[in-house]
Amino acid sequence: MKICWFNEDRLGVIVDGALRDVSAALTVLPARSYPAYVGDLLIAHLDAVRSEIERVLPQAPVVDLQSVRLGSPVAQTGKIIGVPVNYQKHVEEANADVATFTGRYTGGILEQGLFIKASSSLIGCSEAVRLTMPDRLTHHELELGVIIGKKTRNVSASEALGCIAGYAIALDMTVRGPEDRSLRKSLDTYSVLGPWLVTADEIADPQALNMKLTVNGETRQETNTSQMILYIAEQIEWASRFYTLYPGDIIMTGTCEGVGPVVAGDLMHAEIEGVGAMDVRVLSAEA
Repeated sequence: MKICWFNEDRLGVIVDGALRDVSAALTVLPARSYPAYVGDLLIAHLDAVRSEIERVLPQAPVVDLQSVRLGSPVAQTGKIIGVPVNYQKHVEEANADVATFTGRYTGGILEQGLFIKASSSLIGCSEAVRLTMPDRLTHHELELGVIIGKKTRNVSASEALGCIAGYAIALDMTVRGPEDRSLRKSLDTYSVLGPWLVTADEIADPQALNMKLTVNGETRQETNTSQMILYIAEQIEWASRFYTLYPGDIIMTGTCEGVGPVVAGDLMHAEIEGVGAMDVRVLSAEA
């Protein structure tokens, strides 16, 4: 099932390429209370919501997909976890251009460790990436986004894929410079997720997906998730040693070679096999 948020507060599902408004299914969610639930309420109750979507779908109105604004398919993430240097050819391009990528980080994934992006940096594909540091290089980084579906701690790799609610296309936008990753990757709008959440049951093997990113029609990044150094199940196992993972937490699973700069006016097009495709504009902060 492909589930999305559109026009701020409407719940949608994509059926045969058409958007259906299934906001009526939200009635199965428990009432909000204080203190707030940790994590994303819809993701935590995804099975119940999916059942209700099936029930209301015959009466759900069709909405023009091209006329709506798609928000992040995770409305309330607790944290965004980044996995660095997870494709060998990206490691090689970074090592070959220390002037751009800096020599601050050395060693492999396990030596460099995970990093956290601010949840406030998260947007959907209909919003634009806004360049708030125009004097610095901003690079695109195409990644498979993994959305955690249940509270998870110290899970084994053999059980880790069972903790996934679904997948989405992720753009880990990055300002180049000497500061810590968590600062340079946490600017507002620098985490893009979309166009929708594809539930885990629709992806037979997340380690066999083709993915591609173009900028203004020029191919920049193209790979298959089989080329990851640390596979998704291993990432979840590793992350859950340090953090309790909650429904709606997002893991950005690493980028391949071909990362490059974007400037105001650019149009990024990203696609991942089995997930979908999305266009994301780049604007100046003032636009």
